[in-house]
Amino acid sequence: MKRFDLRHLGGDFYTRMGEVIDSALAPGEVGIFLFVVDDFANVSKSVEFASQKGCEIMNSVRFNHRDWTLVVRRGAQ
Repeated sequence: MKRFDLRHLGGDFYTRMGEVIDSALAPGEVGIFLFVVDDFANVSKSVEFASQKGCEIMNSVRFNHRDWTLVVRRGAQ
């Protein structure tokens, strides 16, 4: 299990999330992503994005008043 803090990227975190899923997570490994939720559309977009990358969504929860946590497991590839 690895944790990736993408909050410093604001709402433009999808590219980095994709890079992390592709290169830093081994198949079957769990990743925890933290990102800022200024726009709640980012939550559903991030879930859809991770799903399209072949990840299983394990959890998606508000971390505090501004941040969101998305827990995914990379699919076997």
